[in-house]
Amino acid sequence: MNFLTLDLNLLRVFDAVMIEQNLTRAADKLAMTQPAVSNALKRLRYSLGDELLIRTAYGVKPTPRAEALWPAIRQALSNLEAAIAPTSFDVSQAQVTFRMAMADATAALWMPALVRAIESDAPGINARMVPLTTREPRPMLLRGDIDIAVGFFPGVVAQLAGGQGAAHSPIRHERLYSGRYVCVMRQDHPLANKKLTLDDYCSAKHLLVSFSGRAHGLVDEALAPLGRERRILLTVNQFFTAGRVVANSDLLTVLPRHLISSTGMTDALICKELPFDLPEVHIDMLWHERDGRNPAHKWLRDNLINVTQTNLLPELEPGLHLDT
Repeated sequence: MNFLTLDLNLLRVFDAVMIEQNLTRAADKLAMTQPAVSNALKRLRYSLGDELLIRTAYGVKPTPRAEALWPAIRQALSNLEAAIAPTSFDVSQAQVTFRMAMADATAALWMPALVRAIESDAPGINARMVPLTTREPRPMLLRGDIDIAVGFFPGVVAQLAGGQGAAHSPIRHERLYSGRYVCVMRQDHPLANKKLTLDDYCSAKHLLVSFSGRAHGLVDEALAPLGRERRILLTVNQFFTAGRVVANSDLLTVLPRHLISSTGMTDALICKELPFDLPEVHIDMLWHERDGRNPAHKWLRDNLINVTQTNLLPELEPGLHLDT
């Protein structure tokens, strides 16, 4: 291959397909037809002497040569984009609609302050909330169904932070908050006035917040090495519902402490230290790198960080009185 004769526009097509992992979405992003994208890839394959991208049932899969080339191409195009992009952005004039995926409790905590910021600084920005029903929001981001996801995504973040394929993933992430889990029960529960032991905990009946309806979670993984298990009488997919049920029954549940207030049942609940160890709960935001340099999207991400630091952090940890 002679670099001097290479059509550099082909690299833009290659980059878009690598980001989207789909020819149709790449064509939409580039304002091209899908046959034109396919033809550009064919020319690039011929120039580089490699298949580059192999069709699959779900889109395309890069070859090892494509994965090796893409980081350098992505960095070069990003540098060029930054050099020629507008140097100013007036959020007060922006006309943008963001699609955001969050659990009900997360949205209840973060959205009021974000709405105030939109009303005061960005009157042309709209937000559309999409139900978050999975701990794996990457397909939604890859398809372009949402612009950002906020929640607890331990497996995804572990992979993105250094797992296999992390360097080539188009998904970006940033931590908003770290907190801890507690056991939640109604104030006049039979276990309310004494220290919660492992025996008492395992003998009780439980409610699990599960997006999938699967009756197994982090608590069950923590109990297994101890040779213990619990009976999950009920699963629900909303934190608000969990608060209502626990406040009016003898069921116990385990919730991130910062989300208890979003149940609307704070006055009817108490929380206790768990009689076993659980890892911290981390709230992260995830987005697709195609939006990384979009100034409106950056405004949204910056505001979610600002909401966390100025509005939520002073209020999150005090919450309910924590009995030990």
